[in-house]
Amino acid sequence: MTCILLVAAIFWANRKDRLFRESRTSLYTLVTITVVSRSESRAKEAMDAAYRELDRVGRLLNFYAEDSELSRINSNAGVAPVKVSTETLDVISAAVRAGEETEGGFDVTVGPLVRLWDFTKKTIPAQERIEEAKSLVGFRHVIVDRQAGTVFLDRKGMQIDLGGIIKGYAADRAVAVLRQQGMASGIVAVAGDIRLFGRQPDGRPWHVGIQHPRPQGDEAALLATIDIADGAISTSGDYQRFFIENGIRYHHLLNPATGFPQDLCRSVTVIAPAAADTDAFATGIFVMGPEKGLATLERLGMDGVIVDATGQVLMTKGIRERVKLVGTTP
Repeated sequence: MTCILLVAAIFWANRKDRLFRESRTSLYTLVTITVVSRSESRAKEAMDAAYRELDRVGRLLNFYAEDSELSRINSNAGVAPVKVSTETLDVISAAVRAGEETEGGFDVTVGPLVRLWDFTKKTIPAQERIEEAKSLVGFRHVIVDRQAGTVFLDRKGMQIDLGGIIKGYAADRAVAVLRQQGMASGIVAVAGDIRLFGRQPDGRPWHVGIQHPRPQGDEAALLATIDIADGAISTSGDYQRFFIENGIRYHHLLNPATGFPQDLCRSVTVIAPAAADTDAFATGIFVMGPEKGLATLERLGMDGVIVDATGQVLMTKGIRERVKLVGTTP
Protein backbone atom coordinates (compact mmCIF):
# COMPACT_ATOMS: atom_id res chain seq x y z
CA MET A 1 0.00 0.00 0.00
CA THR A 2 2.66 2.51 0.93
CA CYS A 3 6.32 3.21 0.69
CA ILE A 4 7.42 5.19 3.73
CA LEU A 5 11.09 5.12 4.60
CA LEU A 6 12.18 5.50 8.20
CA VAL A 7 15.25 7.68 8.43
CA ALA A 8 17.43 5.37 10.43
CA ALA A 9 19.94 7.65 12.11
CA ILE A 10 19.32 7.25 15.86
CA PHE A 11 21.30 9.09 18.52
CA TRP A 12 20.59 9.04 22.23
CA ALA A 13 21.69 11.01 25.23
CA ASN A 14 20.37 8.65 27.88
CA ARG A 15 22.31 5.47 27.25
CA LYS A 16 20.19 3.54 29.72
CA ASP A 17 17.49 3.55 27.07
CA ARG A 18 18.26 1.39 24.06
CA LEU A 19 16.66 0.77 20.72
CA PHE A 20 15.45 -2.77 19.90
CA ARG A 21 14.11 -3.79 16.50
CA GLU A 22 12.75 -7.01 15.03
CA SER A 23 11.14 -7.95 11.70
CA ARG A 24 8.78 -10.85 11.09
CA THR A 25 6.16 -11.86 8.56
CA SER A 26 2.55 -11.23 9.56
CA LEU A 27 -0.61 -10.27 7.69
CA TYR A 28 1.06 -11.62 4.52
CA THR A 29 3.71 -8.90 4.64
CA LEU A 30 6.85 -7.83 6.46
CA VAL A 31 6.25 -6.18 9.83
CA THR A 32 9.01 -4.34 11.67
CA ILE A 33 8.59 -3.40 15.33
CA THR A 34 10.93 -1.01 17.10
CA VAL A 35 10.82 -0.24 20.84
CA VAL A 36 12.82 1.85 23.28
CA SER A 37 13.61 0.01 26.48
CA ARG A 38 16.26 -0.40 29.17
CA SER A 39 15.80 -4.17 29.17
CA GLU A 40 16.35 -6.46 26.21
CA SER A 41 14.19 -9.17 27.78
CA ARG A 42 11.29 -6.76 28.42
CA ALA A 43 11.59 -5.43 24.87
CA LYS A 44 11.49 -8.99 23.50
CA GLU A 45 8.41 -9.87 25.59
CA ALA A 46 6.62 -6.75 24.43
CA MET A 47 7.42 -7.34 20.77
CA ASP A 48 6.35 -10.99 21.02
CA ALA A 49 3.00 -9.87 22.45
CA ALA A 50 2.59 -7.30 19.67
CA TYR A 51 3.25 -9.90 16.98
CA ARG A 52 0.68 -12.22 18.58
CA GLU A 53 -1.84 -9.38 18.38
CA LEU A 54 -1.03 -8.81 14.71
CA ASP A 55 -1.59 -12.49 13.97
CA ARG A 56 -4.89 -12.44 15.90
CA VAL A 57 -6.19 -9.52 13.84
CA GLY A 58 -5.10 -11.28 10.68
CA ARG A 59 -7.04 -14.42 11.59
CA LEU A 60 -10.17 -12.47 12.54
CA LEU A 61 -10.35 -10.50 9.30
CA ASN A 62 -8.62 -12.87 6.88
CA PHE A 63 -10.13 -12.62 3.40
CA TYR A 64 -8.79 -16.04 2.41
CA ALA A 65 -9.60 -18.13 5.50
CA GLU A 66 -12.98 -19.87 5.25
CA ASP A 67 -13.57 -19.68 9.00
CA SER A 68 -12.88 -15.95 9.44
CA GLU A 69 -15.70 -13.55 10.23
CA LEU A 70 -15.00 -11.70 7.00
CA SER A 71 -15.35 -14.87 4.94
CA ARG A 72 -18.69 -15.63 6.60
CA ILE A 73 -19.95 -12.18 5.64
CA ASN A 74 -18.83 -12.68 2.04
CA SER A 75 -20.28 -16.17 1.71
CA ASN A 76 -23.67 -14.85 2.89
CA ALA A 77 -23.76 -11.92 0.48
CA GLY A 78 -27.30 -11.41 -0.77
CA VAL A 79 -28.50 -14.16 1.58
CA ALA A 80 -28.55 -13.02 5.20
CA PRO A 81 -26.86 -10.68 7.71
CA VAL A 82 -24.02 -12.24 9.69
CA LYS A 83 -23.50 -11.77 13.43
CA VAL A 84 -19.92 -10.66 14.08
CA SER A 85 -17.73 -9.39 16.90
CA THR A 86 -17.72 -5.76 17.96
CA GLU A 87 -14.18 -5.49 16.64
CA THR A 88 -15.21 -6.58 13.15
CA LEU A 89 -18.14 -4.15 13.28
CA ASP A 90 -15.73 -1.35 14.21
CA VAL A 91 -13.28 -2.05 11.39
CA ILE A 92 -15.96 -2.40 8.72
CA SER A 93 -17.72 0.72 10.02
CA ALA A 94 -14.44 2.63 9.74
CA ALA A 95 -14.00 1.36 6.19
CA VAL A 96 -17.53 2.44 5.23
CA ARG A 97 -16.91 5.86 6.79
CA ALA A 98 -13.73 6.24 4.73
CA GLY A 99 -15.78 5.41 1.64
CA GLU A 100 -18.34 8.05 2.52
CA GLU A 101 -15.77 10.74 3.32
CA THR A 102 -13.81 10.12 0.11
CA GLU A 103 -16.91 9.95 -2.11
CA GLY A 104 -16.20 6.30 -2.88
CA GLY A 105 -12.48 6.80 -3.56
CA PHE A 106 -11.85 4.17 -0.91
CA ASP A 107 -14.11 1.17 -1.35
CA VAL A 108 -13.75 -2.15 0.50
CA THR A 109 -15.78 -3.92 -2.18
CA VAL A 110 -13.43 -3.02 -5.05
CA GLY A 111 -11.91 -6.53 -5.12
CA PRO A 112 -13.66 -7.75 -8.32
CA LEU A 113 -12.05 -4.88 -10.24
CA VAL A 114 -8.63 -5.32 -8.63
CA ARG A 115 -8.57 -9.01 -9.57
CA LEU A 116 -9.01 -8.17 -13.26
CA TRP A 117 -5.66 -6.40 -13.40
CA ASP A 118 -2.35 -8.27 -13.56
CA PHE A 119 0.56 -5.87 -13.19
CA THR A 120 3.10 -8.66 -13.66
CA LYS A 121 1.71 -9.85 -16.97
CA LYS A 122 0.82 -6.26 -17.93
CA THR A 123 -2.75 -7.03 -18.92
CA ILE A 124 -5.41 -4.37 -19.47
CA PRO A 125 -8.89 -5.85 -18.91
CA ALA A 126 -11.52 -5.58 -21.61
CA GLN A 127 -14.14 -2.89 -21.02
CA GLU A 128 -16.96 -5.43 -20.90
CA ARG A 129 -15.22 -7.32 -18.09
CA ILE A 130 -14.74 -4.10 -16.16
CA GLU A 131 -18.42 -3.21 -16.54
CA GLU A 132 -19.39 -6.66 -15.28
CA ALA A 133 -17.10 -6.36 -12.25
CA LYS A 134 -18.38 -2.85 -11.47
CA SER A 135 -21.83 -4.31 -10.84
CA LEU A 136 -20.35 -6.02 -7.75
CA VAL A 137 -18.64 -2.89 -6.41
CA GLY A 138 -20.20 -0.34 -4.09
CA PHE A 139 -19.51 0.28 -0.40
CA ARG A 140 -23.08 1.53 0.08
CA HIS A 141 -24.22 -2.08 -0.27
CA VAL A 142 -22.39 -2.86 3.01
CA ILE A 143 -25.09 -2.73 5.68
CA VAL A 144 -23.78 -2.46 9.24
CA ASP A 145 -26.42 -2.93 11.95
CA ARG A 146 -24.78 -2.07 15.26
CA GLN A 147 -27.88 -2.80 17.32
CA ALA A 148 -28.15 -6.29 15.90
CA GLY A 149 -24.37 -6.73 15.70
CA THR A 150 -24.52 -7.80 12.04
CA VAL A 151 -22.98 -7.02 8.67
CA PHE A 152 -24.83 -7.69 5.43
CA LEU A 153 -23.83 -7.40 1.79
CA ASP A 154 -27.17 -6.82 0.11
CA ARG A 155 -26.10 -7.93 -3.35
CA LYS A 156 -25.21 -11.55 -4.12
CA GLY A 157 -21.66 -12.08 -5.34
CA MET A 158 -20.22 -9.03 -3.59
CA GLN A 159 -17.24 -9.33 -1.26
CA ILE A 160 -15.53 -7.19 1.34
CA ASP A 161 -11.73 -7.13 1.24
CA LEU A 162 -10.23 -5.17 4.14
CA GLY A 163 -6.73 -5.16 2.66
CA GLY A 164 -6.83 -1.37 2.36
CA ILE A 165 -7.40 -0.77 6.08
CA ILE A 166 -6.43 -3.90 8.01
CA LYS A 167 -2.67 -3.21 8.04
CA GLY A 168 -3.22 0.20 9.57
CA TYR A 169 -5.74 -1.13 12.07
CA ALA A 170 -3.37 -3.96 13.03
CA ALA A 171 -0.55 -1.45 13.57
CA ASP A 172 -2.81 0.52 15.93
CA ARG A 173 -3.62 -2.64 17.87
CA ALA A 174 0.05 -3.66 18.08
CA VAL A 175 0.96 -0.25 19.52
CA ALA A 176 -1.82 -0.60 22.11
CA VAL A 177 -0.31 -3.93 23.18
CA LEU A 178 3.22 -2.49 23.34
CA ARG A 179 1.95 0.23 25.65
CA GLN A 180 0.16 -2.35 27.79
CA GLN A 181 3.51 -4.13 28.04
CA GLY A 182 5.11 -1.00 29.45
CA MET A 183 6.79 0.35 26.33
CA ALA A 184 6.67 4.17 26.25
CA SER A 185 8.13 4.61 22.76
CA GLY A 186 8.27 2.66 19.53
CA ILE A 187 7.26 2.09 15.94
CA VAL A 188 5.12 -0.54 14.26
CA ALA A 189 5.58 -0.64 10.48
CA VAL A 190 3.17 -3.02 8.74
CA ALA A 191 4.63 -2.87 5.25
CA GLY A 192 4.44 0.91 4.64
CA ASP A 193 1.69 1.76 7.12
CA ILE A 194 3.51 3.13 10.13
CA ARG A 195 2.28 3.87 13.65
CA LEU A 196 4.68 5.73 15.92
CA PHE A 197 4.46 6.61 19.62
CA GLY A 198 6.71 8.29 22.13
CA ARG A 199 10.15 9.54 21.20
CA GLN A 200 13.65 8.41 20.41
CA PRO A 201 15.96 7.62 23.35
CA ASP A 202 17.40 11.16 23.26
CA GLY A 203 13.96 12.73 23.50
CA ARG A 204 13.65 13.76 19.87
CA PRO A 205 10.58 12.78 17.82
CA TRP A 206 10.89 10.04 15.23
CA HIS A 207 12.29 11.22 11.89
CA VAL A 208 10.31 9.83 8.96
CA GLY A 209 10.99 10.05 5.24
CA ILE A 210 8.42 10.17 2.45
CA GLN A 211 9.52 8.37 -0.70
CA HIS A 212 9.91 10.30 -3.94
CA PRO A 213 7.35 9.15 -6.54
CA ARG A 214 9.73 9.84 -9.45
CA PRO A 215 13.29 9.36 -8.15
CA GLN A 216 16.11 10.10 -10.52
CA GLY A 217 18.36 7.04 -10.48
CA ASP A 218 17.91 6.25 -6.79
CA GLU A 219 14.93 4.02 -5.94
CA ALA A 220 15.11 5.06 -2.28
CA ALA A 221 15.27 8.81 -2.92
CA LEU A 222 13.30 10.95 -0.50
CA LEU A 223 10.80 13.63 -1.38
CA ALA A 224 10.49 15.00 2.15
CA THR A 225 11.00 14.30 5.84
CA ILE A 226 8.82 14.96 8.85
CA ASP A 227 9.16 14.51 12.61
CA ILE A 228 6.38 12.59 14.36
CA ALA A 229 6.22 11.96 18.10
CA ASP A 230 2.86 10.21 18.23
CA GLY A 231 0.72 9.35 15.22
CA ALA A 232 0.54 7.42 11.98
CA ILE A 233 1.66 7.94 8.41
CA SER A 234 0.81 6.10 5.17
CA THR A 235 1.51 6.77 1.50
CA SER A 236 -0.27 5.56 -1.60
CA GLY A 237 1.57 6.03 -4.89
CA ASP A 238 1.37 5.12 -8.55
CA TYR A 239 4.97 3.86 -8.46
CA GLN A 240 4.46 0.74 -6.35
CA ARG A 241 2.76 -1.72 -8.72
CA PHE A 242 2.54 -0.53 -12.30
CA PHE A 243 3.43 -1.00 -15.92
CA ILE A 244 3.64 1.42 -18.83
CA GLU A 245 1.83 0.68 -22.08
CA ASN A 246 1.91 3.09 -25.04
CA GLY A 247 3.19 5.82 -22.77
CA ILE A 248 0.38 5.38 -20.21
CA ARG A 249 1.13 4.37 -16.62
CA TYR A 250 -1.26 1.66 -15.39
CA HIS A 251 -1.03 1.17 -11.61
CA HIS A 252 -2.89 -0.60 -8.80
CA LEU A 253 -4.79 2.39 -7.38
CA LEU A 254 -8.08 2.00 -9.20
CA ASN A 255 -10.99 4.40 -9.31
CA PRO A 256 -13.95 2.19 -8.27
CA ALA A 257 -16.25 4.29 -10.45
CA THR A 258 -14.31 3.61 -13.67
CA GLY A 259 -12.40 0.42 -12.94
CA PHE A 260 -9.22 2.01 -14.26
CA PRO A 261 -6.18 3.50 -12.48
CA GLN A 262 -6.73 7.05 -11.28
CA ASP A 263 -4.35 9.57 -12.84
CA LEU A 264 -4.81 12.77 -10.81
CA CYS A 265 -1.91 12.17 -8.39
CA ARG A 266 1.51 10.57 -8.22
CA SER A 267 1.43 10.01 -4.47
CA VAL A 268 -0.60 10.87 -1.39
CA THR A 269 0.76 10.79 2.16
CA VAL A 270 -1.70 11.05 5.04
CA ILE A 271 -0.74 11.78 8.65
CA ALA A 272 -3.27 11.29 11.44
CA PRO A 273 -3.49 9.88 14.98
CA ALA A 274 -4.61 6.38 13.86
CA ALA A 275 -3.01 4.16 11.22
CA ALA A 276 -6.38 2.69 10.25
CA ASP A 277 -7.29 6.17 9.02
CA THR A 278 -4.02 6.92 7.26
CA ASP A 279 -4.13 3.52 5.54
CA ALA A 280 -7.63 3.96 4.13
CA PHE A 281 -7.57 7.69 3.45
CA ALA A 282 -4.25 7.64 1.58
CA THR A 283 -5.96 5.49 -1.05
CA GLY A 284 -9.25 7.39 -0.97
CA ILE A 285 -7.60 10.80 -1.26
CA PHE A 286 -5.43 9.54 -4.13
CA VAL A 287 -8.57 8.65 -6.07
CA MET A 288 -10.32 11.92 -5.17
CA GLY A 289 -7.48 13.99 -6.59
CA PRO A 290 -5.45 16.88 -5.17
CA GLU A 291 -8.05 19.64 -4.83
CA LYS A 292 -10.89 17.58 -3.38
CA GLY A 293 -8.40 15.50 -1.42
CA LEU A 294 -6.79 18.48 0.32
CA ALA A 295 -10.20 19.94 1.14
CA THR A 296 -11.32 16.61 2.61
CA LEU A 297 -8.20 16.26 4.76
CA GLU A 298 -8.58 19.83 6.04
CA ARG A 299 -12.24 19.23 6.88
CA LEU A 300 -11.46 16.02 8.76
CA GLY A 301 -8.52 17.49 10.66
CA MET A 302 -5.95 15.20 9.02
CA ASP A 303 -2.69 16.27 7.42
CA GLY A 304 -1.35 15.33 4.04
CA VAL A 305 1.33 15.75 1.39
CA ILE A 306 0.09 15.31 -2.18
CA VAL A 307 2.16 15.12 -5.35
CA ASP A 308 -0.23 15.83 -8.22
CA ALA A 309 -0.03 14.47 -11.76
CA THR A 310 2.34 17.25 -12.85
CA GLY A 311 4.73 16.79 -9.91
CA GLN A 312 3.53 19.80 -7.91
CA VAL A 313 3.74 19.24 -4.14
CA LEU A 314 0.68 20.32 -2.14
CA MET A 315 0.22 20.21 1.64
CA THR A 316 -2.47 20.80 4.21
CA LYS A 317 -2.05 24.02 6.17
CA GLY A 318 -1.32 22.31 9.47
CA ILE A 319 1.74 20.47 8.22
CA ARG A 320 3.60 23.00 6.08
CA GLU A 321 5.92 24.08 8.87
CA ARG A 322 6.74 20.49 9.81
CA VAL A 323 7.62 19.06 6.39
CA LYS A 324 11.10 19.52 4.96
CA LEU A 325 11.30 18.98 1.23
CA VAL A 326 14.56 17.30 0.29
CA GLY A 327 13.81 16.37 -3.32
CA THR A 328 12.27 18.02 -6.35
CA THR A 329 9.77 16.49 -8.76
CA PRO A 330 10.48 16.50 -12.49
